[in-house]
Amino acid sequence: MMAAPNPPRALTEPPIVRWLLTTLALAFLGLFLVVPLVSVFHEALRQGLAVYWAAITEPDAAAAIRLTLLVVAISVPLNVIFGLAAAWSITKFRFRGKQLLVTLIDLPFAVSPVVAGLIYVLLYGAHGWLGPWLAENELRIIFAVPGIVLATTFVTFPFVARELIPQMQAQGTDHEEAAISLGASGWQTFLRVTLPSIKWSLLYGVILCNARAMGEFGAVSVVSGKIRGLTNTMPLHIEILYNEYQLAAAFAVASLLAGLALVTLVAKSVVELRTEAEQRAAAQAAAAQTTARTLERAA
Repeated sequence: MMAAPNPPRALTEPPIVRWLLTTLALAFLGLFLVVPLVSVFHEALRQGLAVYWAAITEPDAAAAIRLTLLVVAISVPLNVIFGLAAAWSITKFRFRGKQLLVTLIDLPFAVSPVVAGLIYVLLYGAHGWLGPWLAENELRIIFAVPGIVLATTFVTFPFVARELIPQMQAQGTDHEEAAISLGASGWQTFLRVTLPSIKWSLLYGVILCNARAMGEFGAVSVVSGKIRGLTNTMPLHIEILYNEYQLAAAFAVASLLAGLALVTLVAKSVVELRTEAEQRAAAQAAAAQTTARTLERAA
């Protein structure tokens, strides 16, 4: 009689290796993430709340905050519309050029934001391809709000689409085909079948897009002209204050931008938790259905 084989040994690292790796990761995060954030808030509040409040309510700072929020309020909805349309067409239809569309969606990840800004200057600048026509019709894009919105939209448009495409590909088209076969229109299918199943991925993409739009610097710095009170967003205003050695004001505005980023991070974590909870619930429901079908067949 042959002896039973020994169970395979668990492939775990020695405790000292686990502790070393964990300590190294925490030290890296502390040095490059926590310490800079703490220093920003410390420098912003070091001279007191009065100086801090004066720095963020000063007219140029207030204008930069309003412009940043305006650009986000325009570019994020545009990216939501584009992301939904791109994800829907890529995952639900077959057409020529689909791979080209996927490649173009990833283009802003490969192109430097500064290069993206220069592209818009070449197109819409005073000496650009469309510059003379815009000047004749008294339309201004470069060194104005429209140029900032265009540059921000360009660098942020992959985020929503890239969050939706993998999930919609995994879901397939069975539910939509069933809804259409039962008489639902395309719009009803989208609102009642597709959208509820992708809502958390959509919200996750919106949060990432919002965070990127608020902190965009490279492309915006090229097309804005850095006009105080008119075309300066928060990152540009921080740079100008720092270059002028107005450190307290620079760190005050930077702390506000960092605070918005932290709020975005909390929202992102909440969405991730809800998404994981729904996925677990769906997996449990599928397992329960499979078990019930197995028992019915056995009976």
